[in-house]
Amino acid sequence: MNVKRSSGKKIAVLISGRGSNLASLIDACARDDYPAQIAVVVSNRPAAKGLDIARAAGLSAVAIDHTAFAARETFDAEIDKVLRDHDVELICLAGFMRLLANDFVERWRNRMINIHPSLLPAYPGVNIHERVIDDGVRISGCTVHYVRASMDSGPIIAQVAVPVLSNDTADSLAQRVLSAEHQIYPQALRMVADGTVRVSGERVVFAAGEQEAAPLVSPLMVTG
Repeated sequence: MNVKRSSGKKIAVLISGRGSNLASLIDACARDDYPAQIAVVVSNRPAAKGLDIARAAGLSAVAIDHTAFAARETFDAEIDKVLRDHDVELICLAGFMRLLANDFVERWRNRMINIHPSLLPAYPGVNIHERVIDDGVRISGCTVHYVRASMDSGPIIAQVAVPVLSNDTADSLAQRVLSAEHQIYPQALRMVADGTVRVSGERVVFAAGEQEAAPLVSPLMVTG
């Protein structure tokens, strides 16, 4: 992966696992016209494969093992120090599986975004795809949103709808939703970094308006 370092807002990507969304953000930030650059990648799990992705791309990669801290606040303070040492302006949570304390969230208010594999506010939390299938939902998807203290809440920036097929398993649905995540997260970050979107109250507003998208129907009916 080629990494562009010379321009754009400095971002941190926080991860806990394999780093597939991190990889999509690295690819996006390598483009000459992209308004963000990755200053540091931080993981709460030292063995996270995403750290290897970051290092292979020549990025600063830092492991802060949450199990080494007696309190969540001291763990968050160590993350905050790393972010400030790297002059970070925006934070992207990308599969970061730790709840951040209220003080940290407020310190980075409207400068921290997250991606979640459901159409929020439906299905916050974990085991989303199993729950979606159990409930017989026909359309699921993913959401990029600003982070608030309550889990999986905050002003919504962008969403992608993904059909749920009758023969889907949690794994097959997860793979299609993940592919959608890789598309929407770089687009949402671009809008945040270049000022196309901003927060007004608890809603996202768009500087240049919006274009209506085609409706998604699921299932598509086969006739004849």
